[in-house]
Amino acid sequence: MKELLTKYEDKAPEIVFHWRDSETEAEGWTVINSLRGGAAGGGTRMREGLNENEVLSLAKTMEIKFTVSGPDIGGAKSGINFDPKDPRKQGVLERWYKAVSPLLKSYYGTGGDLNVDEIHEVIPITESCGVWHPQEGVFNGHFHPTEADKINRIGQLRHGVIKVIENTAYSPDVSRKYTIADMCTGFGVAESVKHYYDIYGGDVKGKTAIIQGFGNVGSAAAFYLSKMGAKIIGILDRDGGLINKDGYSYEEIKELFLAKEGNTLQSKDLIPFEEANKAFWSLGADIFAPCAASRLVQKDQIDSLVEHGLEVISCGANVPFADKEIFFGPIMEYADQKASVIPDFIANCGMARVFAYFMERKVLMTDEALFDDISITLKNAIQRTFEQSNDKKYISSHAFEIALKQLL
Repeated sequence: MKELLTKYEDKAPEIVFHWRDSETEAEGWTVINSLRGGAAGGGTRMREGLNENEVLSLAKTMEIKFTVSGPDIGGAKSGINFDPKDPRKQGVLERWYKAVSPLLKSYYGTGGDLNVDEIHEVIPITESCGVWHPQEGVFNGHFHPTEADKINRIGQLRHGVIKVIENTAYSPDVSRKYTIADMCTGFGVAESVKHYYDIYGGDVKGKTAIIQGFGNVGSAAAFYLSKMGAKIIGILDRDGGLINKDGYSYEEIKELFLAKEGNTLQSKDLIPFEEANKAFWSLGADIFAPCAASRLVQKDQIDSLVEHGLEVISCGANVPFADKEIFFGPIMEYADQKASVIPDFIANCGMARVFAYFMERKVLMTDEALFDDISITLKNAIQRTFEQSNDKKYISSHAFEIALKQLL
């Protein structure tokens, strides 16, 4: 596996598009790792301090993710080095998407990512640049549909991603009008845990869980895990955390989900970050879902989790371990040897799968059909890993090997 990984990491990307904004200090990159299948896909993120190497890493991660979620295309990513809180953000995004629109018309499909909203920013701005949909390039480069078929499928994709969830089984509150895009990634993180226990042995019900990050992914993962019967005993967010060794009830987790402001945990019982962080790693959780920023989880934190009974990690964040390597650095390898680690390209592929699902010719537009499709995709990926080896350790290593053999 390591030889395959080194070969994949060292292979230069096919296309690097580099942009400097004419009106601000913003700088951006689109990295297309390959045009496998004639196209490439990956979201657009914005953060201060972002660089080309981060975008390259994420583009390669997307290519591996597509081996699970489909379609059979190359990986790509866009990133803009700019403060997303700056009031000039809208103008930066408008100029960025105007510059990158020829790629989006031809062979590159994008979406929302860190600090860039799919529904309120990506879709309306790309439309204003003459792009039918942010995924139009994937249709043109990979699917080659007729004009009528393209119109139908783009309409299906456009309505499907922003579809309001009506089924109470998948929404914390149907009156709040949460969309598929709001919930699907966190659903996948939780569903990965369920399938892990179903396939490798055990039951998620009654297990204890801790969640790092309470944004879109972490809060949804907590909601669905709690709904499955897992006991959430700790939540760690950027500004503080919550600890309850007896576990929060499903109703309490639902209330925390509904009370969050933007992507921030809100509670009158919030513990300061330093205090919460000190206690978080030794709570005795069976399940750990890292759903915050990339490259945060340290080796000593893994040691503490394992020492206190950790069974499985479901990676909601892209590359959650604090390694400098693109994918499988020493901390992730160490975690993989000590516990069951479901890698990010499986656990958090919900949104990628949603895009793939709606790109198909004609699909059911119901909540049940869509969430079932995500669940089946994850189950199949974890089953393939189990068939390669039923060892509860080295799951990520085996999963990478399966994916890389498809790409090299």
